[in-house]
Amino acid sequence: MKRETRNLLKTRALAMAIEPEQKSGSAATMELLTFSLSTETYGIETVYVREVYPLEALTPLPGVPSYILGLIHVRRQIMPVVDLKKFLNLPDSGLGELNKVIILHNEEMEFGILADLVHGIQIVDLEDINTTLPTVSGIGEAFLTGVTKEGLIVLDASTLLGDQNMVVEEEVI
Repeated sequence: MKRETRNLLKTRALAMAIEPEQKSGSAATMELLTFSLSTETYGIETVYVREVYPLEALTPLPGVPSYILGLIHVRRQIMPVVDLKKFLNLPDSGLGELNKVIILHNEEMEFGILADLVHGIQIVDLEDINTTLPTVSGIGEAFLTGVTKEGLIVLDASTLLGDQNMVVEEEVI
């Protein structure tokens, strides 16, 4: 390879390796995994997402609330799957081939949530999230962080993972 070409490639590689500078005074950001539930697009902080897994071999459980779809086997671990559409009283579109399970976790809890379609990662400025939601009421409002200007609904994963309704402890006599 010619010396000129090698120097040009080295210069380009060094330029690409430099991280972009943050604008002075720029707002804090939040990295979200975006996905669809019914006709809406939702986001959940990636720090709470362990992985996205295809919905395969779902085993239904009798005697649990309707929003608990069942169990799946993920990397030698049995994982409960929650249908947020039923939990948040959203219109149900049924299961399809594109359904994915987003595995959420924190120090105390781990479970999967069903997504109709996973879109990808999006970085959102915190100042762009509207936290006052006058039209939202009922069970869903406790689990929402806010809505962006583009209509992305941001879920509060910390509250969702800490909710006692996600813990199913029923005794069979």
